[in-house]
Amino acid sequence: METKIFKWEQLDEAVSLLREGELVAFPTETVYGLGALATRDDSVKKVYAAKGRPSDNPLIVTVADEAMMRPYAKEVPERAEKLIKHFWPGPLTILLLAKEGALPESATGGLPTVAFRCPDDQLTHDLIAKLGYPIVGPSANTSTKPSPTTAQHVYHDLKGKIAGIVDGGETEVGLESTIVDLSVNPAVVLRPGKITPEEISQVLGEEVLINRGQVSDKDVPKAPGMKYRHYAPSAQVYVVDQAETFAKLDLDVSCGVMATSDLLENLPVPEENKFNLGKNLTEADHNLFAGLRYFDDRPEIKSIYVEGFDQGEESLAYMNRLNKAAGGHHV
Repeated sequence: METKIFKWEQLDEAVSLLREGELVAFPTETVYGLGALATRDDSVKKVYAAKGRPSDNPLIVTVADEAMMRPYAKEVPERAEKLIKHFWPGPLTILLLAKEGALPESATGGLPTVAFRCPDDQLTHDLIAKLGYPIVGPSANTSTKPSPTTAQHVYHDLKGKIAGIVDGGETEVGLESTIVDLSVNPAVVLRPGKITPEEISQVLGEEVLINRGQVSDKDVPKAPGMKYRHYAPSAQVYVVDQAETFAKLDLDVSCGVMATSDLLENLPVPEENKFNLGKNLTEADHNLFAGLRYFDDRPEIKSIYVEGFDQGEESLAYMNRLNKAAGGHHV
């Protein structure tokens, strides 16, 4: 299959492919998503096949606005409306009870809930609005690999497996959206992202919990990223918890290092074995997946040491992705 790259002026071609049941990747402010008509079971199943994704891992349903979401939700409670008014379009995914029979089980993972997201990206808004139906939108990468933040990342992973990629340039945030479960009370953040639990709590005026547990092999996860290995390159990733530890590591040419610019400056490794995460946590959020992909394309790299952050809720999303990439390995 030929994988076409579409620019804004070619959006109608991408819409036609989606309407025909094909897969088209699209940009968001977080990472690139892999789009398929959410209402067509055969299209949704192509997503699992293209990504190599387990079929019990539910998909996010991506909409152009709240009005497009409503026919697929059993109800939209007041607290959902508060979050939608405050954070949509934006990097927040809201888990609600699904309207029975409105979406195929392949989209919901067979669960009574469904996750909805309205990205803050005009290109993708226009894509979905022109289509007239929601699309599923998991990250447009091979399952378990780092999420894509450019169209080139998507092409690297899915060339020949999907019909097209809408190229919107590099993503702004770099980490996937926050997922909050409103099907339970109190609300629970299932996956941290740019929008923190504290920000959600302030808008709702109530306590918001944070899920820190693991999903067992027998359970179906309620949201993406809760059960399976994620974000990992081929080399073993290690989280470096203290900045001063980098100077004590026995680094050689088989080691990659990902850290902020000040830390990288004096480390005794070749420049090509360094990846600059930026000056601070915000820039590190943006660059994390790009760094993991940089070293994943270099088979001589056997170990990757990545700077960890301890900045409370602000670093939850970064550390969530990094810990999953490292499989819990810390130094």
